Amino acid sequence: MRNVVLPLPVLYLQLLRTAVPELAFMILAISNLCKTFQSTAHHDPVEVLKNLNLEMEVGESLAILGQSGSGKSTLLTLLAGLDQPTSGSIVLNGQDMQHMSEEQLSKFRAQNIGIIFQQFHLMSHLTALENVSLPLDLFKDPQALKKAGEALDNVGLGKRKDHFPHQLSGGECQRVAIARAMVVRPAILLADEPTGNLDNTTGAYVSDMIFDLVREHKMTMLFVTHNEQLAKRCGREQRLQNGRFL
Repeated sequence: MRNVVLPLPVLYLQLLRTAVPELAFMILAISNLCKTFQSTAHHDPVEVLKNLNLEMEVGESLAILGQSGSGKSTLLTLLAGLDQPTSGSIVLNGQDMQHMSEEQLSKFRAQNIGIIFQQFHLMSHLTALENVSLPLDLFKDPQALKKAGEALDNVGLGKRKDHFPHQLSGGECQRVAIARAMVVRPAILLADEPTGNLDNTTGAYVSDMIFDLVREHKMTMLFVTHNEQLAKRCGREQRLQNGRFL
């Protein structure tokens, strides 16, 4: 196992790109990515993702469009470092994620990847403030609670920081999840159908908040959705069908 060199800060890349606009900096490169799940006896393996290739520049927003079963969630799971591809590579912020140990990957994920899930995935026994500070706690940031409080202020929940998830509405829980994903200023923000469990009004409010914060902080975002209108708000669209990009 080779040592993983810490990547250049994303802020540095953003500043350099502003100073030299003709240069493009790749924050994400996916090469020949495949994912196959072994089936039960007497059944062939199931190919979910098939030779995917994709690149994203710093500050770009990209929508991955596809219907249920197209492989969107599997792709996001691989990009988040929560599962390993069968073959191919994922290079994020200059680092090949397949060449990291579990400990290295955990630290790299905490510092470089923000994830907004459809299901919120908040810790029920932690307050909103404690949930948001979790990624910072992983690498012992001494200002974790201060930064978490500021992140909650940014999503309009500063006065709800001491509330537990069961004391919050669905929209408020998703706003806590947004704050948690963005608190480390990640190299890339991964959003997996983030408004899928919300009513139309709340969903529109939450999606506006995500896009406004991404634009304000000049973040790179990969937005997984089946909603054509939400996809059009991204700078680029890529359609996934039967495990392949069209």
